[in-house]
Amino acid sequence: MEPQNSFPFAGKKSPQDGFAGAFKRFWDFIVALFALILFSPLMLLVAFMIRISIGSPVLFRQRRPGFREKIFTLYKFRTMNDAKDERGNLLPDEIRLTGLGKLLRSLSLDELPQLINVIKGDLSLVGPRPLLIEYLERYEPEQRKRHLVKPGITGWAQVNGRNAISWEQKFAYDVYYVEHWSLLLDLKILALTIWKVIKREGISQDGKATMEEFKGTRT
Repeated sequence: MEPQNSFPFAGKKSPQDGFAGAFKRFWDFIVALFALILFSPLMLLVAFMIRISIGSPVLFRQRRPGFREKIFTLYKFRTMNDAKDERGNLLPDEIRLTGLGKLLRSLSLDELPQLINVIKGDLSLVGPRPLLIEYLERYEPEQRKRHLVKPGITGWAQVNGRNAISWEQKFAYDVYYVEHWSLLLDLKILALTIWKVIKREGISQDGKATMEEFKGTRT
């Protein structure tokens, strides 16, 4: 069951309200639609490769909190198999991550289906990454400011370390983005994202397939 937490900033205005935010939404839609058309042959090829090597389903779907903590379904290409131990429990992520999955992640191709989320309005091209629902009750109040803007495919935290930095550093970058948001900052992040993808920096923590679970800020 999804938690029914009360968003502490429900009455606070989003920095993306108004004309600039409307332009950001228009820009998101146009760019995402163009990118989806441009990359559709590649996405079909990736989907075929996943179907052959991992099986169905091709897409990974998960409920995530978005703008003002409204829940939506996030789409990604599947990168892990469903291997389980003798008790029926899923094996650790680093064991289930396939060779194809590693390649897709290293090139950030697993993120391409999120263009559909952008067109639907669940995501922006740029914003704090949407995380797990169970993390909502573990945030410090200040950290929940990250939900005052729409989440994104890439963000300020992703171009400043991605998964190679701590959760606390990530949230600090997210809050900075919320408090200093501008269309110019979005363009800067998009440009840096292209460079980071080319360099393949910060894809994962050392020895981990994914970022370790956020269990709350240590005090």
